[in-house]
Amino acid sequence: MENLLNKDQQLFLLGLARRTIQHYLEKGEHLKTETKDQVLLEKRGAFVTLKKNDELRGCIGYPLPYKPLYETIIDVAVSSATQDFRFESLSLEELPEMKIEISVLTLPKPIKDVKEIELGKHGIIISKGASKGLLLPQVPVEWNWDLETYIGHGCLKAGLDEDEWKKGAKIEIFSAQVFSE
Repeated sequence: MENLLNKDQQLFLLGLARRTIQHYLEKGEHLKTETKDQVLLEKRGAFVTLKKNDELRGCIGYPLPYKPLYETIIDVAVSSATQDFRFESLSLEELPEMKIEISVLTLPKPIKDVKEIELGKHGIIISKGASKGLLLPQVPVEWNWDLETYIGHGCLKAGLDEDEWKKGAKIEIFSAQVFSE
């Protein structure tokens, strides 16, 4: 796995995500901050997941390295709180009830056989044509899914039929370092 984050870096990013969401909900603008930490300056894909009472409340991220990691966290924390189409925008009053989880991703790589997917270790990206769906590695464990169910849900997330993976949909896998408050 690419550079793992140490505990201090994890705590910094979790605090950054929370401060960013609060700042955005109060002022309507993204938090401006900088870091000198070289690991946090690396371009990395990442997701911010928000949960309220262990129920999903928002989850958005960049699957590919697009910006320095700390900037990615600022962007996707705000998006998770305000732009996940599955949920109403988060209110400032709800923020204290949120548990923030961050997943820092490795680069996705194509697989030839679904047997290469390890539940709990690999996230999946399923694509066919313009359709694309991603599920983080922790999802099948949280839902107690077997491999076929996991891949089927990846297809559904992409807007495809559940069994499209048997009909030529492309599957890529990635790993993630997952940490939360």
